[in-house]
Formats: sequence, structure tokens, C-alpha cells
Amino acid sequence: MNLDEHLAREHKISPFSTYLKEIVYGGNDGIVTTFAVVAGFTGAQAPASIPSVPFISVLLFGLANLFADGVSMSLGSFLSIRSEQDVYRSEKAKERHEIRHSADMEKEETEQILKDKGFTDADAKSLTTLLAKNERYWTEFMMHDELTLPNPEHEKPLAVGLATFLSFITFGFIPLVPYVVAASSPSVFLLSILFTFMALLLLGTLRWQVTKISLLRAIAETLIVGMTSASVAYLVGTFFR
Repeated sequence: MNLDEHLAREHKISPFSTYLKEIVYGGNDGIVTTFAVVAGFTGAQAPASIPSVPFISVLLFGLANLFADGVSMSLGSFLSIRSEQDVYRSEKAKERHEIRHSADMEKEETEQILKDKGFTDADAKSLTTLLAKNERYWTEFMMHDELTLPNPEHEKPLAVGLATFLSFITFGFIPLVPYVVAASSPSVFLLSILFTFMALLLLGTLRWQVTKISLLRAIAETLIVGMTSASVAYLVGTFFR
């Protein structure tokens, strides 16, 4: 196996892996946001039991909330990454200027960073000399090891925003499905709870598939976070009876 084959096989990253944070964040928030509408209506109208909630009201408010929050979240993700990139590029320009105009001081800083990482004085000096021969890499080294700033330059704000929106809408619609297909059922809210549970289960399984962490942990963490938020939404609704 040559190097190219090794990189293709061992270091291939799927789109799900690339946007896992957005998928999980958007999906979980979409599920909870939509269920909050359902739970809020039901909690507010349930003095002693759980009657059937007017499905049109739930559906209209649920969809309106779903799309409004989905757009808001996706635009927020877009602006957040753009802001991170602007800050990073500004600091990078400053660091590059220091390397070009205060090289001796930057070399001292680099040597100290390497010593703090466990290198001997001689090795730190040798490595600093090598780094100084490559301005681009030296700048990246200082950004990471001196300023400890993660590099967001490779991120695509538009793609991240779109992934957040699609995940939010896709998973967020699941709790509303019973109000579309079984609106007249007296157990429609209980069905919505079941669909919400299934949506969280699906999201946790997707997380496990991508991260390869423990299946139990991936699902349990997702269910606990989602169901806790959903329970709070129902509880708040009971205050408006």
C-alpha cells in the first residue's frame, strides 16, 4: 500500500463526520424546539389528564417555530464561523508581522514554548532554527502553540449553516408527524412523545456511527439531554393552565 492509498483508506472523512457537530446540535435543538410547542400546548390544556390538543394549532405553531428557529440557528452558525475566521486572520496577520519585524523575539518565544513542551535547550534551539526557515508554518505554529487559537480557515460557513438548517428541519419535524397522520387520535400527544424518543434515538445512533464511541453512551447522552429539555418544556406549559 502506498501513501496515497493509506491516506484514502485510513484518513477518509465522510460528510457526516465533517458536519457532525452541526447535525447533532441542529437535530437535537430541532427535536426539542418542536416538541416544546407540542408539550407547551398540552401542558397548558391538561389540568388532570392529557386530552387531544387542536392539531391545527399545534401544526401551525410547530411549523412556524420550526422554520423560524431553523433559519435563525443556521444564520447564527454562519455568522459565528465568519466571525471566528475574521478574528483568526487578524491575529494571524499580527503574528506574521511580528515574525517579519521582530524575528529575534519570536525565536525566543518559540524556544520557550518548545522547552515547556519538554524539549532540551539544544533541541528547542534547533527546532526554532528550522521553523524560522518556513514563515508560513512558523506562523501557524505560533497561532496554535502561543495563542492557542483553533484554525477555522478551512471551515465553510455556508455549508455549516446549511447543514445546521437541514438537520434542524429534518429531525425537528419528527415530533409533528403524529399531528399530520393521526391528528384525530386521543393519544396523539403520547404518539408525539414516542416519535420524539425515536428521533433522539436515531440522532444518538447517527452520532455513534460517526464517532465510534460506545453505542450505549452515544444514545444515552442524546436521550438524557433531549428528554430533559422536552420535560422542562412540558413543565413550563403546565404553569399556563
